[in-house]
Amino acid sequence: MIVRVPYHQDEVVDSIPPLGETVAPVLPAGTVWERLAALHGVVADRVAAEIRAGGAPTVVSGDCLVALGTLAGVQRAGVDPAVVWFDAHGDVHTLETTTSGYLGGLALRLAMGAHPDLVAGPLGLRPLAAARVLLVDARDLDPPEAAFLASGGPAVCAVDEIDDAVLPAGPLVLHVDVDVIDPAELPGLRFPAPGGPSTGAVLGAVRRVLATGRVVALDIAAPWHPAPDDEARADLLSALLTS
Repeated sequence: MIVRVPYHQDEVVDSIPPLGETVAPVLPAGTVWERLAALHGVVADRVAAEIRAGGAPTVVSGDCLVALGTLAGVQRAGVDPAVVWFDAHGDVHTLETTTSGYLGGLALRLAMGAHPDLVAGPLGLRPLAAARVLLVDARDLDPPEAAFLASGGPAVCAVDEIDDAVLPAGPLVLHVDVDVIDPAELPGLRFPAPGGPSTGAVLGAVRRVLATGRVVALDIAAPWHPAPDDEARADLLSALLTS
């Protein structure tokens, strides 16, 4: 099952091509965190139902925060996953360390237990230990993120280093932010990070993770600006979805 979540944070976007089953709930009035918790709760319910039915859901959204709903759904289905997080950015800021204020930069750190009252608590999301997280090709790091990763944060590796030896044990949630790909091959990204791997290298690494047979959910974040009739984007999503 493919779950399409056409949101960037708590705002509807039209940059996600039509595919699968669209999740577009009416979000409540309130803070951005209350709205995100409501959205991610719907995603978690869909993911949990699919896993309980014996499936392996794929969630496609406009940002990395939706991965919190994917992870919560896997846990609701009774699975205790590790996560493999492909991203050009660390996503391990906290509210105290972020200088931009961009909430997507907190996504992985929230999954690891930061600020539990904001989203994880309402979702019932149990925090991931650092040893249960692998961050892949995070090359655009702010100093506080680099310090966190160097002092007991999750392991980091390059796309080309992905193999059984570096993957966490047990069931996996595979998260792929498409901006891990070099922006020269994928224009229109909200937060391009030059110097990244090729599309082919990323797809090859994704296939190696999937080939383990341990991926219980695939989470794809496509944080790009709307671009009608963009064949390259459609081809990329198609390749990821058929991997």
